[in-house]
Amino acid sequence: MQFKTLATFGAAAALLVSVATAEAQTRYNFTSSVSNSGGGSSFGGYGYRGKTTVSFSRKLKPGTILIKTAERRLYYVLPGGKAIKYGVGVGRPGFTWKGTNRISRKAEWPSWTPPASMRARERKKGVILPVTMKGGINNPLGARALYLGSTIYRIHGTNAKRTIGGAVSSGCIRMLNSEVKELYAKVRVGTRVIVE
Repeated sequence: MQFKTLATFGAAAALLVSVATAEAQTRYNFTSSVSNSGGGSSFGGYGYRGKTTVSFSRKLKPGTILIKTAERRLYYVLPGGKAIKYGVGVGRPGFTWKGTNRISRKAEWPSWTPPASMRARERKKGVILPVTMKGGINNPLGARALYLGSTIYRIHGTNAKRTIGGAVSSGCIRMLNSEVKELYAKVRVGTRVIVE
């Protein structure tokens, strides 16, 4: 009888864990029906059609990154009055911020450690987030991450292409995996980042 009770309890616990994991994966796009490889269509769910090179009249040093939150675009400044304009996902209402910082670290396929405040906030909604998630194709930080100073914020890839152009994050800046790989290769630690 005890074995049967334990087996029933174990099966129920496994079911609850699998449901919570599936809900977290759906909510945070750990898995996606859209390829994360950067191949195929780069269209985002908000009408984003991919990077473009544009005229840029603002007097910023080439190599500077300018993020225009309201526009949901990131500009990588080039010489000669040009910039590469990328679509990004930005912080949802209540999670946007402004400021100037520098890239303090770069990581390929970074692990994700959600802040304790995020884990507590999501726990209240019934979603249990991991303390740390190993880097890889199902990690919400995507293929690359550019860490901003000593803040909790990053410019990072995403495995949820449909979020590009939206106000969707907890303050980080999301890019298509294929485009964050390109930006990652262009910038160095110390690159100035302006968020408006």
